[in-house]
Amino acid sequence: MKRIYLDYAATTPVDPRVVKVMQEFLYPSGHRPENFGNTMSLHSFGQEAKFALDQSRQVLASLINADPNEIIFTGSATESNNLALKGIAFANKSKGNHVIISSIEHPCIMESAKWLAKNGFEITKLPVNKFGLVNPEDVKKSITPKTILVSIMHASNEIGTIEPVSEIGKICREKGVYFHTDAVQSFGKIPIDVKKMNIDLLTASSHKMYGPKGVALFYIRGGVKIEPILHGGGQENGLRSSTVNVPAIVGFAKAAEICRKEMKQESARISKLRDKLIKAVLKIKGSHLNGHPKKRLPNNANFRFDFIEGESLLMRLDLEGIACSTGSACSSIKLEPSYVLLAIGLKHEQAHGSLRVSLGRWTTEKEINKLIKVLPEIVKQIRQISPYGKK
Repeated sequence: MKRIYLDYAATTPVDPRVVKVMQEFLYPSGHRPENFGNTMSLHSFGQEAKFALDQSRQVLASLINADPNEIIFTGSATESNNLALKGIAFANKSKGNHVIISSIEHPCIMESAKWLAKNGFEITKLPVNKFGLVNPEDVKKSITPKTILVSIMHASNEIGTIEPVSEIGKICREKGVYFHTDAVQSFGKIPIDVKKMNIDLLTASSHKMYGPKGVALFYIRGGVKIEPILHGGGQENGLRSSTVNVPAIVGFAKAAEICRKEMKQESARISKLRDKLIKAVLKIKGSHLNGHPKKRLPNNANFRFDFIEGESLLMRLDLEGIACSTGSACSSIKLEPSYVLLAIGLKHEQAHGSLRVSLGRWTTEKEINKLIKVLPEIVKQIRQISPYGKK
């Protein structure tokens, strides 16, 4: 049985074109390796690696209309988000101790905020509406003279809703408050312009866009005051000490280059498949779409089913060779209902019946048709043994 992967929001396979570029920095094509130097070394091996690093920085900066010196590389989006919250908080505590986030942020934002709260900072967690949208007016009303940072994700990793980042960024800029957005799910899928959107700090990750795992970027607008959380040799302008992972960064840049060239065409193709899937699934009695019906990522479809337990649905689909998710991959082993789904107003039993389908570069119409074909019968069978009430 051919397996079908529909969990691209969790991670993506590395594009073969990316692998080809990375190979030059991983092992030799001739008798000995050439492109393996440490970027901090002054000899030619090190300077060649540094040249590749600088080129990669330029490519990634161009994708979001940033300057290359505003991009630093980290080991993960979790690290970038930790640096955003903790780095801004401690560098600007003389101004204030107030940080604003939303109630549907990624766990690494939630946990960083929780840690800050234990260390003397005040955290405001903004509500969202039934579609998962943050109201910019709520941001405006929540800003106080002590507010130093607002962090609102660009698009939800679970329900796919795209937030009004430009409006929020404009409010923050007018109020003199730093604005950070977690763009891990949107980077490479939809256009981002940090200047037009008034973004001061931005997080993006390689493995969500067909690059290798273990590398991410952190955009920091020039002039933003931030404190490093890693200390050592002073790499990445002193903001992220650690030997730079050149092969992964080169791969990340190649993945971004591909996304930039193919974004419009890819978005149109995947959106068409997504809409076909949504239309078909909503014909199942007791099915609902989570997230905004229009303002959503082109590859995301998140459903809930009455009288269904999500893990059972996931396992039954896996037996059919179809890999999906019940929510964020970062917390998928937890049995509690998704706090994102609870935040949009769902009851516990409704949140437990969720299914996230995320499409990608190699998703075909044939694969979507297979899911459409098997899903109704699986839902029917699970409902017959469901503990969640009257069927």
